[in-house]
Amino acid sequence: MSATPVAELSDRARDIFRAVVEGYLETGQPVGSRTLADAGAFSLSPASIRNVMHELEALGLLAAPHTSAGRLPTDVGLRLFVDGMMRVAEPSAEERAAIEGRAVRSGPVEEALAATTAALSGLSACAGLVMVPRAELVLRSISFVPLSPVRALAVIVGDDGQVENRVVDLAPGTAPSALVEAGNYMSATLSGLTLAEARARLDRQLVADRAALDTAAAALVAQGIAVWSEDSDRRPVLIVRGQGRLIDAAAAEDLERVRDLLDDLEGKQEIATLLDSARTGDSTRIFIGAENKLFALSGSSVIARPFRGIDGRVVGVVGVIGPTRLNYARVVPMVDFTAATLSRLIG
Repeated sequence: MSATPVAELSDRARDIFRAVVEGYLETGQPVGSRTLADAGAFSLSPASIRNVMHELEALGLLAAPHTSAGRLPTDVGLRLFVDGMMRVAEPSAEERAAIEGRAVRSGPVEEALAATTAALSGLSACAGLVMVPRAELVLRSISFVPLSPVRALAVIVGDDGQVENRVVDLAPGTAPSALVEAGNYMSATLSGLTLAEARARLDRQLVADRAALDTAAAALVAQGIAVWSEDSDRRPVLIVRGQGRLIDAAAAEDLERVRDLLDDLEGKQEIATLLDSARTGDSTRIFIGAENKLFALSGSSVIARPFRGIDGRVVGVVGVIGPTRLNYARVVPMVDFTAATLSRLIG
């Protein structure tokens, strides 16, 4: 169902709709007509307010839970509110300082990204998400160190000095000279290439060079690059911080939804794919509830915005995930500010 344009609502309907949405986002509970009447903002009887609520329900903007006489916004209603009625609240000086204070690059960039995301999680009371830039390792040298007659430690050194180790299996009877030969061949042939480029070059050259290599050395060469390439392809690109913040007093009344949401977060690849769709464009993307099939059960929302490197290209996405009743007016500008902070960090 498409949302009714804001302009098509009467002033009274628009005001009551806004009051219901804001009340729901603040408390997590349905908002009743008597609550609005007692607040004194409309000079209307509960019956008159209830009639307007019925009209908004007929438009698909509000829904009535079976256990309550109050109303809460549907996903369609939240979309209408977010896109056409929301009044944002910029982060305070303290909130900005908390985010900027964690965006310090004293070690691997992933650590700074994780720390900044943890700060965003704490301030927004949601789980923080950040898509780590895909920085490909460029090879400098590769060597093999014997561990036992049937195992060896493959050591790869990147051009930035980063060192990674993997254990590889050896064919029975593999001579130490084969380990040296394989390491020398790979270092000489693959230095300066990314793993993907190295795998492509080996596919072309190994057949031609096999005669020049010992059989055991040739097998080690093929196995070594396969181990790293496969591992790199599976390496997580998504950092999640603050899942525990999703379980609050209101969530305790809907534990099944919370379990579904935590299950969603376990499927990092699906969340990463969703965030990846936010890489295009300059604005913040908001995914609300069942608008995305990933959250059809958990009733969750994601607010995400890309951040850029020094050359202006998008290198990652930062955001939050939480229940659909999260405080969009406060969290959206907070995500915007975090993205700008990470752009300065990466730049």
